Amino acid sequence: MPDTGYLLAAVATAVAVTWGLRALPFAVLAPLRSSPLPAYLGAAMPVGVMVILAVYTLRDLDPGVPGRAVPAALALAFTVAAHLWRRDAVLSILGGTALHVALCSTVFAP
Repeated sequence: MPDTGYLLAAVATAVAVTWGLRALPFAVLAPLRSSPLPAYLGAAMPVGVMVILAVYTLRDLDPGVPGRAVPAALALAFTVAAHLWRRDAVLSILGGTALHVALCSTVFAP
C-alpha cells in the first residue's frame, strides 16, 4: 500500500491536470471573442456540415436500386427544402434523417 504522501501527491496532480484542462478552453477562446472568426464559423458551418452529411450519405448510393435511391432522394429533397424554408440546420438535418428512416423502414422495407 502506498504511503500517504504518495497518495496526496497523486490526488494533487490529478486535481491540477483536471483544473488545467477545464480552464484551457476558456483561456484560449478569450481572445477569439472579439474576432470576426466565430461569427463567420457560425454562419458557414451549418451549411458545411449539411454538405458533408449529404456526401457521406450518398457516396455509396446505387441509382439502379430504387429501394435505396428513392428514399435517399426524397429525404435529400426534403432536407434542402426544409433548410431553404426555415434556415434551421437542426430542423433540416433531423427532419431529413427522420424521413429517410421512416421511408426505409416502412414504404421501401425489404
